[in-house]
Amino acid sequence: MRTKIQYAIFIALGVFSASCKKDNYKAPSSTFNGRLVYQGEPINVSYNDVYFELWEPGWGTRTPINVNVSQDGSFSAMLFNAAYKLVIPAAQGPFRSIPDKTTNTDTIPLTISGNLHQDIEVMPYYMIRSPKFTAVAKKLTATFSAEKIIKDANARDIERVFLYVCKTQFVDGRNSIETADMAGGDIVDPANISLQLTIPDVVPAQPSVFVRVGLKIAGVEDLLFSPVQEITL
Repeated sequence: MRTKIQYAIFIALGVFSASCKKDNYKAPSSTFNGRLVYQGEPINVSYNDVYFELWEPGWGTRTPINVNVSQDGSFSAMLFNAAYKLVIPAAQGPFRSIPDKTTNTDTIPLTISGNLHQDIEVMPYYMIRSPKFTAVAKKLTATFSAEKIIKDANARDIERVFLYVCKTQFVDGRNSIETADMAGGDIVDPANISLQLTIPDVVPAQPSVFVRVGLKIAGVEDLLFSPVQEITL
């Protein structure tokens, strides 16, 4: 009996020691940050909906590190110093990947050795140009133009456009307190799109709301957005 107890204690100590060694591994200390951009302009998306993958070769498990993109197109990740392969999954974002000049594929080689700031260039289906918001007596009007960027066989139509009003700076359909929309087929002039709505009473009351327009592309899940703008009530 005593031998069994001693053996159990020995096993427990071994597990505890292995656990301590695992916990003593250094945390990642290098920062990789940047933005998703088109010709230097950020691609605005909805918060926590768009991501890309970082694959680290050499590990037994084939599980990527998913890096989420913020609504202003920026991203940031803490990583170990290593060589990675950056891949944007095909279904992610209101854009298409641009083949890397080194690999001639959608895979971008990335070497982390200390902090790295690097933007990721993509090809959007559209860009929202000159968004303008005016509010008079709670009547909100948004005007903007939709520039078609991809015009070849991969081109897609506008399915719908939206105007969102939210209480916080996280502006999309999930957080909207009021929304106006228009079908793509009802757009007469893509260079002069206008949406209107009445800003509802905010409870509890606050001095301002946050707004932006979104553009839904046919066959693409993620919307393209304008930058967030604060409107004083």
